[in-house]
Amino acid sequence: MLDALLTALATVTSGGHILYLFGGVLLGLAVGIFPGLGGIVGLSLCLPFLYGMDPISALAMLIGLVAVIPTSDTFTSVLMGIPGSSASQATVLDGFPLAKQGHAARALGAAFSASLLGGLFGAIVLTGFVLVARPFILAFGSAELFMLALLGLSMVGVLAGNSLSKGLAACGIGLLLGSVGGAPATGEFRMSMDVSYLMDGFKLVIVGLGIFAIPEILDLARQNRAISKTATLGSGWLDGAKDMIKYKWLCLRCSVIGCIVGALPGLGGSVVDWIAYGHAVQTAKDKSQFGKGDIRGVLAPESANNAKEGGGLIPTLLFGIPGSGSMAVFLGGMILIGLEPGPSLVGADLDITYTIVWSLAIANVLGAGLCLFLSPVVARLTTIPYTYLAPFMITVICFAAFQATRDLNDLLALLGVSLLGIAMKRFGWPRPAFLIGFVLAGTAETYLYQAVQFYEWSFLTRPGVIIIGILIALSIYFSVRNKPQQPEDKDTAKPKAINLTPQAIFAGVVVLFFALGLLDASGHSFLGGVFSGGVSAVMLVFSGIVFYKLVTGRGADGVNYDHECEGEHVGVEGVQTLALQLAWFVGFIAGIALIGFLAALAIFMTSYLRVRANASWPKTLLLVSCTLCALTAMAHVMILDFPRGYLQHLVELPWPIA
Repeated sequence: MLDALLTALATVTSGGHILYLFGGVLLGLAVGIFPGLGGIVGLSLCLPFLYGMDPISALAMLIGLVAVIPTSDTFTSVLMGIPGSSASQATVLDGFPLAKQGHAARALGAAFSASLLGGLFGAIVLTGFVLVARPFILAFGSAELFMLALLGLSMVGVLAGNSLSKGLAACGIGLLLGSVGGAPATGEFRMSMDVSYLMDGFKLVIVGLGIFAIPEILDLARQNRAISKTATLGSGWLDGAKDMIKYKWLCLRCSVIGCIVGALPGLGGSVVDWIAYGHAVQTAKDKSQFGKGDIRGVLAPESANNAKEGGGLIPTLLFGIPGSGSMAVFLGGMILIGLEPGPSLVGADLDITYTIVWSLAIANVLGAGLCLFLSPVVARLTTIPYTYLAPFMITVICFAAFQATRDLNDLLALLGVSLLGIAMKRFGWPRPAFLIGFVLAGTAETYLYQAVQFYEWSFLTRPGVIIIGILIALSIYFSVRNKPQQPEDKDTAKPKAINLTPQAIFAGVVVLFFALGLLDASGHSFLGGVFSGGVSAVMLVFSGIVFYKLVTGRGADGVNYDHECEGEHVGVEGVQTLALQLAWFVGFIAGIALIGFLAALAIFMTSYLRVRANASWPKTLLLVSCTLCALTAMAHVMILDFPRGYLQHLVELPWPIA
């Protein structure tokens, strides 16, 4: 073992290894900053360049990229309210409000400091447990993994706001939307309405961008101001680093959560940040600022999602079982360069394992250091008037969403989910609860089916299931305890001044959605329809409660007091300006469908900058040209496609216009 340690130490300190590792870190930074791509796209981009490379050098590039993406994707989450990837969704909840308050640099500093701590902790855990983790990992079967999915769903109580019935119904929408497509047990197509695109289900990238990003962009563009209300960025990343030190025990606890969840196949980054965020809320004495700009809401998910990379490498290296989508691509990269995961990596090839572990630690230091250095500069984006940023961000989001399946229907799905996100934002339905439901729908159903097939219903008596069940009960208890009450101040609680009709109509549509889900489930076999039917039946009750309270005006939690719907948001003028911004977005998608992406982009950005931003012609042409060149260059390097319009199918045109 000593020989393996010395060999690994000599490898990771060599100049060539550090150079390739730094190259992977830079690539990870570039991919992570671009919203909607994440680790899978970054690793896939890296694979073609690995042919013919020395295995250790190629491994250094892969590790550098894997380590830094959960760090760099924080930029868009904090600055734009756009989840950079599935691992940074929870960061939006408090990071973006901090940016609005002029504390973007502090939020970024805290995020990167926590990411550094989590990444180093994950590497340390991987170092210590690589020889003893095997029996622990093998102890988790499908029954225990199903219970872990339920543990993630128990976080809904934390994120439900003032109305638990609304929060549960929002989670139910996500669960039912996540079950659209083929059933894991039987392959039956549910709620697809014979549309081939829906048979494959909705993609997480599209749902994440539509439910969070587009509503925020349209709202900020409607207000015609910068993201931050002041030009002051705060004292910068040093305050963020101090926050991490102040809440070091929270960061360490969340790092432990990240390592454990990351080591369990099938969960990974899509849920770990929500569990960490829920833990932060549950253990806080003062919960009043969560969702409004509490720095703990940034520290918790960021420390967990970086630590999970170290945990995710445990099953990947020891058993060849990827813990997440990015780990699956990483596994393919290892095989491509001639490294076979399995027991040999804790035997004859132990030096390679420790090379991976220590490379992960160094990459986290490099990535966090670069991000900390850049954060005060990048944070100045929040002081730019949003009418200049909005067309660029809408363009980037549409381009990223199209890469989900490279089908024009991706953009139509983005539009549909965005409309849902706008309605949920305006009427106070918690979007994080919806996203948790969507993310965990497939996982929960698959593991439930497997657990019943392997153990029948006796799986409920397994020791691991009972232990996790106790944790779920504790999670629900802490979520319900000290629930924030509705404001009593007459200036803030004015139910008579709020027109409940639009909210009641939306709640009625939600009830009909669950009724449709129940009707659809009745036409399938038991295994094919039990999950979607069960969700629909239960959620009909909770959505019906919300609908009843809104129609009758009874019960305070039927009325939305959320700050997102106060003031001009609920007035006629607010609705009109929001509808105008939505019309720009819809027009851009219609233009893409008709004449293709680049031509529609040029027309959309030129028109928007001239009409909305009152930009001069020289400035407009410069911004449009830079955007066209940047996206074209990125598409060429990353081998990505642009959406093709109807007219492009009739006339042959050269790339990139084709």
